[in-house]
This record gives sequence, structure tokens and C-alpha cells, in this order.
Amino acid sequence: MTGPLVPFREVVLKVHSRCDLACDHCYVYEHADQSWRTRPKTISDEVIFRTAQRLAEHAKTHALPSVSVILHGGEPLLAGPARLRRICEELTTAFDGIAALDLRIHTNGLQLSPRYLDLFSEYDVKVGISLDGDRAANDRHRRFADGRSSHPLVLKAVELLRQERYRHLNLGLLCTIDIENDPVAVLDALTELEPPLIDFLLPHATWDDPPPRPDGSPTAYADWLLAVFDRWQERGRPVPVRIFSSVASTLGGGPSLTESLGLAPTDLVVVETDGRLEQVDSLKSAYEGAAATGFDVFAHAFDEVAAHPGVRARQLGLEGVSETCRRCPVVRSCGGGLYTHRYRSGGTGEGFDNPSVYCHDLAALVRGIEARTPADTVAPEVAGPAELLAAQEDLTRTLLARLHADLDGRGGERWARAWELAAVLEGSQDGVRGLDGVLAHPYTRTWLLDALNALHEDRAEAASGAADGLQTLLAAATVRAGLDLRVPAPYRDGALVLPTLGRLTVAGPGERGTVLVRAAGDGFLAGSAAGPSERRIRRSAAAGPGWLPVRRFPLPGSPSPDHGFVIDDLDPYRDCFGAPAAATLDGAGATRLGDALTEAWALIEERAPAYGVRSTDGPLTFTPLDGVAPGEPSVGRHGYGALGIGADENAGTLALTLLRGVRRARFRALVDVADLYAADGSWEHRMPWKEELVPFSRLLAAAYERLALAAFDPRYRDGVPQALDTLEGAAELTVGGKRLLALMRKEF
Repeated sequence: MTGPLVPFREVVLKVHSRCDLACDHCYVYEHADQSWRTRPKTISDEVIFRTAQRLAEHAKTHALPSVSVILHGGEPLLAGPARLRRICEELTTAFDGIAALDLRIHTNGLQLSPRYLDLFSEYDVKVGISLDGDRAANDRHRRFADGRSSHPLVLKAVELLRQERYRHLNLGLLCTIDIENDPVAVLDALTELEPPLIDFLLPHATWDDPPPRPDGSPTAYADWLLAVFDRWQERGRPVPVRIFSSVASTLGGGPSLTESLGLAPTDLVVVETDGRLEQVDSLKSAYEGAAATGFDVFAHAFDEVAAHPGVRARQLGLEGVSETCRRCPVVRSCGGGLYTHRYRSGGTGEGFDNPSVYCHDLAALVRGIEARTPADTVAPEVAGPAELLAAQEDLTRTLLARLHADLDGRGGERWARAWELAAVLEGSQDGVRGLDGVLAHPYTRTWLLDALNALHEDRAEAASGAADGLQTLLAAATVRAGLDLRVPAPYRDGALVLPTLGRLTVAGPGERGTVLVRAAGDGFLAGSAAGPSERRIRRSAAAGPGWLPVRRFPLPGSPSPDHGFVIDDLDPYRDCFGAPAAATLDGAGATRLGDALTEAWALIEERAPAYGVRSTDGPLTFTPLDGVAPGEPSVGRHGYGALGIGADENAGTLALTLLRGVRRARFRALVDVADLYAADGSWEHRMPWKEELVPFSRLLAAAYERLALAAFDPRYRDGVPQALDTLEGAAELTVGGKRLLALMRKEF
């Protein structure tokens, strides 16, 4: 099997191989593998020592930041406080200075007492307790061998963990599902105990030994869980539920939060009481020896176990599931189900290359949770222009905050004073308006990304460059806000460029320095820090001696003069498109380009009005480029709203440029702030108009763009319906992507 070795980050350490309960659904004692009968009851000192040393060696080899060790059984508390202390001591000592150690214990709770919890508090051992619901539900399986109820003792353990002095150790409750139990009663009983987490577990089963389905329903377990979900929603989601959180995460493009769902590679190994190293414990439900590797902690390193074919088979992600699962659109969420639940012996499909025995349940659960998620709470940026602009501004502000944090004082006095000024601007309504206007400028994002890259590459000029950029940005924000504050602004090569405003020549070529800038009337004053004289500049003035403003044009038919476009051939960060930025246009050249863009917009309004003025989310910034193909816009590394275009295109060509560019820019802006797809590249899809196999992201972007072109020119309609059908059935599509796809279908 190919692919890099996945190190173990989670270890189940069997500290006692017997149990004080006789649960009839236990995979250790009641299922196919009966190897527990030959294991020592309690883990020995030698196994503890060798496990700690091997595991610390593994963490050091792979530079793991942390490792989780789960003390397990049987019933681990039967090992006794002294043995558990020895385990904690050995592991803590071995990991000292190598990696963080996350110690946990999973118990039935019957033996739990303050003596154990004081020990666990000393070593920060988190405690998870198994409880199947109210007394009736719990007693269906979790009884003593003589039939007595375990419920009162488990409740006593849970109440002990809820005490203030032990609450920090509470890991939550593990509940094995039995569809004979009332789902509402089970949830209510568990939530009344106020656990930090509830983990519902499907009972272990295989195709040879399928789960009970009293009414024969192929979705009985999904129906039970969805009844729990509905009650959970009704009660305001009082407690996190891992399986629901995991499905919601994967539907939104995030990771799975549990081993039993999703495509993340397994990173878990089991150490038995005799030191044998085994695969995930649930495999004991498949057949005798299914979990065995032939390795032990005395003679083998954890890397050898990680390379075992059985372990590698559970690290293949999408390639590790059956062909049926690979073609299923919910596979990202269910992951083909727990590996054990895929097992079938003999005949066609022998082994684990099958869908889960819970296949229909998992599909119904995923679709049921998706259907119960209100559309307006999913990726609001997809449907709302205001939400998209707000999310983009939040992203820029986040990058600015990250730059401040990463500088960590290295910006010196200039950065510190500029940061204080930013706080002053944030403290007034006019100041916020001015700052928002500059943060929305697409090339502010380019400056931030350049500054962060310079800092992380440890360039000599990184800190001073960051301070220069922030001072210039704040000078422009102050002018836009109309605030009478003198702000130092650095200039280079004799020119001061104020983002969104224009360029002022203040010295000769090659010279650099600082001027003080402050708002004045409809413009600003710029003067030397060393002298009292100031030059007055009107922001709206046409090009004059030393001053060249950013050229602004209204959009045809726009109700607001602010809703237009600008030609920015001045900003020093505009060279971010892959093609070189053209030289600054002279007055006549800027007028010609502005007229051509205005005519192109008018043409779009005539042929495809839905993609004209109404399709723009805010002001557009056009930057002339050299060497770009006619009709092909460039969307570069910057914030939302900027397009690189040819400087000499005619109106007809520019109309296609605008249609393509606005859609490409908006799609890229959506991808910046919303998860529209996941696992991109895992499958290939046919692009109908090119008869080409492409990744999902490329097909979605191309279809999104082609819809606008089809409205302008019907020839582009060919292949769009087929593309939309392909996208709708794809596994990569998230709930946010589905919302976008629904809007795309309405457009068509």
C-alpha cells in the first residue's frame, strides 16, 4: 500500500482485561474474538514501562505535539488505584520534554470513588462513563452477572464527577444505541446529567451478524437517531452530541469528529494487558484474530504496527472504501461507516470491501440532518451580497490582527503608534467609516499577505515595511473620515500613494521620507514633519501639479453614485495578477478605457440585465495589465472587487471580460469565506462543453461563470444542464455548495 506512514496519536491501553458487568452487547466478551480469555487480568510493570518508552519514542520520531492515551479494559478501574498511579507516573515521566500527554479513562463507573478521582485530578486524567439512558434503557444490557441493575451505581459515579472539584475531569457519557429504547427518554435522561458531551454509538455488527431490526426497517437506527436529533433541537441543543456535530462538520466541508464516520485516516493502536499491539478494538466483532498484528511492545516499535497492512487499509481515505461507497454522494460524511461494520465472510464481497451493514441508516441520518438544517443558516454569504462583503472585510481584519500578533512587538514605535491610531479611528463613527473604506480596498489584502510573507520569511525589512503599510492605510482612512488628525505617511521614489485616493508627488525621483497628512474640507493637507507649510489637495480634483487621483466612473443605471467602478493604475500593490500591471494611463487613455467599460456595462444591461449593475456586490476596481488575452480577465491575489483587464479592449470584448471577471471574482470571494466543497480532486467529473475530466472545483467555477455568459449569448447554454446535474450528484458538494447550486438552477 502506498502513501506516507500515519503516526499513532491515540493509544488504547488495556489495563485490566476483566469486567464487573455482564453486558450482553459487549464486543470484548460476547462477540467473535475471545482472546481476552488468554490475557493477564492486569497489566504488568514490564508492559507499562515498555509501552511508555515505545510510545514516547514514537512521539519523538514523528515530532508529535501531543498523544492521547485511553486507559481501557474490560473495566480499567479493576486495576486498582496503585496500578493506575504506576501507569500515570511511567507515561508522564516518559513524555516529559517530548510531547503533551492527554490521559483519559473509559469506565462503567461502578468502582469510581473520590480516591480514584483525586488520583485522576493529580494527573489530569479525563473520565468518560458508559450509560445507555434512563434505568429501563440502561438495564436492557448493562447488568451484573446475577441480573442486578447497575444504574444506581452509575448515576452515583456521574454525580461524583459533577462535583465542583472533579468537574474539570468530566469527559462525557457514552451511550450504545438500542432501538428498543425510547429515544426521547434516553436523551432526556442523559441531558439531565449535564455532561459536557454525549457520544451515541452504533452497536457493533457485521454482515455475518447484523444488528437487530425488530420491524425490519433498513433505516431503523437512523430513525432512532433522528428522533433524538429532533428532541435535541427542540430543547435548544443543551449538550454537544458528537455524532450530530460530526455530520454537521462534514456537511459543511469540515473534518469528521469521530472514528466511526468520515474519511480521515485512523491513527489509533491498542496495547493489550500482555503487551501485544493490536488494531482497533472493534475488529474483535468480525472474527477471531481480526485485530491481531503479531507485534508487541517488547520487540517492536509503533512504526512497525503503523506499517501493518491491516492498519494501512484504514488509512486510505476514499481509496479504502468499497466501490459502492466511492460513488455515493454522502461518503464524505459517513466515510463508509466503521471499518468493522463492513465485514462479510465467504463468497462475493468477502472481507471489509463492502458498504457498512448500517449503510442505509448512515445515508438517511446524513440526509435527515441536512434536511433539518435551516437554509438561511447555511453559508449566508452565498445568497447575500451584504453578507459576502461583511465576511470579506472580516477576513481582511483578521489578517491585520494576525499581522499585529505575529509582529509581537517587533514593529517598533511606529507600528505601536499606528496601532493606537487605528483604535482611535475605531472609536468614532466617521473613523470606522473611513477605515472600513480602506480595508475594503482589494489591494489592502495584497499588502497584508505580502507583509505576513515577509515576516514569516524573516526578511530584514519585514517589520519596517509593515509599519509603512499601516501608516499609509491609516492616513487614507483619516482623510476619508474627514478627521483633523495629523498622520505620518511614508513616501517612496518621491511619491505618496494613499490607497483608494490617489498619488501625490512630494519629492524628486528616488527620494523617500515621511509627510504629515490630515483631512481638510473636501480634501487633505500634506506637509513636512519638519516645517509648517502644507499643500492642500482636493480629493475630487482632476489631475493637477503633483496630484493624480484614482479615476472614478458611475455604473450605467446605478441608483447610487458610490456604486460605480474605479480604474486604479496607481496602487503599488496592484501588480498581483500574474500578468504585469500596465504603466499609469494618461488622462486620455483613462478616459478611453472608462468610456469603453461604461459602454460594455450598457451592453450587458441590454442583453443580460440580471448580470449588469444588480450583479455587483459593491464597487469594482479595474487595473490595466499588459499581455492579457482579449476577453480574459485576471483575478489575482487580492481582496474582493478587483479585476485585471487589457488596457485597449473594445466595448464588445470588454462585455465578455466583465461577465467572466465579475463571476470569477465573486466565486473566488465565496471560496475565501464559505466551504462550497470538500475532498476536491478525489473524483473527476466530465465538463460537457469541453469533453474533459476535471476536479469538482473547476467544474463548479466554470458552470458558475458559464451561466452569466449564457444569459448574454445563448451559445454558451450548451452543456450547462448536464453540468448542474453532475454537480448535484457529487460527493464533494457541501450544504453551502448546495445552496449555491440551488441559486444557479434558478438563474438557468
